[in-house]
Parts: sequence; structure tokens; C-alpha cells
Amino acid sequence: MEPQNTPSSESPFKGKTGLARVWNAFRYSLAGLRAAFKHEDAFRQECLLAAILIPAAFFVPANNIGKAVLIGSTLLVLVVELLNSAIEATVDRVSLEHHRLAKRAKDIGSAAVLLALVNLALMWALVLLG
Repeated sequence: MEPQNTPSSESPFKGKTGLARVWNAFRYSLAGLRAAFKHEDAFRQECLLAAILIPAAFFVPANNIGKAVLIGSTLLVLVVELLNSAIEATVDRVSLEHHRLAKRAKDIGSAAVLLALVNLALMWALVLLG
């Protein structure tokens, strides 16, 4: 049986609609980017990589789809790193003690970043060599 949605089960932060919701979501997203840049070394390194690769993509002799693949694969690394950082922060918030499930969650997040980086390398290689 599904749990009923009662006012006490909903987040107290919900309730904004329309443009107010969009504006708040935008502000929260910027706060998340600032927090990741401030606290996550890997995110800063990947931002540097993106700052080099995204402009470089415009100078690659490829059609617009190829350029989109290069830029998209670069942005994907940042997205996956943000999600991995969120997983790590949540696990650490729950408990700092060593636990096999906490390790598993962090390792899986790290593996996702690795796959995004492999994807990045493959996409750039395929477009540049193709």
C-alpha cells in the first residue's frame, strides 16, 4: 500500500509555483555550483578542463553535430561530478564512520565519473580522428 501524501510528509520548502519557482531553482543551482567549486577539488579541475575543451571544440574541423558531441561530452563530466559530490556529501552527512554501504555508494559515484571521463576521451578521439 502506498503511503499517503499528507501535509507533514511534504517538504516545507515546496509550494512556490510559476516564475517564483523557476527563480528559486535558478538561485539554488547557482549556490550548488558555487559550493562545488569552493569545496570540490575534482570539480575545479574538471571546470579547468572544460574551460579549455569547450572553446577548443569551436575550432575543431567538424560539423555542428561533432562540435555538439565534443561540448556535450565535456559538460557530461561536470554533471556526473556534481552528482558524485552530492552523493559523497550526503553519505558524509549521514555518518563519517566507515561502512561498506557508504564505501559502495562513494565507489559507484567515482566509477560514474570515470566512465564520463572515458566517454569524453572517446568522443574527442572519434571526432578528431574521424
